[in-house]
Amino acid sequence: MKEVKLLDVDGNVNIMKDRGLGDTIARFTKATGIKKAVDVVSEGLNIPCGCEARQEALNNLVPYNKSFKMKNK
Repeated sequence: MKEVKLLDVDGNVNIMKDRGLGDTIARFTKATGIKKAVDVVSEGLNIPCGCEARQEALNNLVPYNKSFKMKNK
């Protein structure tokens, strides 16, 4: 499992830093209950959901730690 760093922003230490788009989507689906529904359905059908692999792939495709510079013409 991944390690999540806690940030101290204005005294709030409950803000987690996402490594990429996969972490953001995972946090959103957990907060809205979508993850729980997917887990129940995938368990009922005896099919793995593949959430962790998808999360890791999206983190690799769209990482937040890289900065992109636009070239001026």
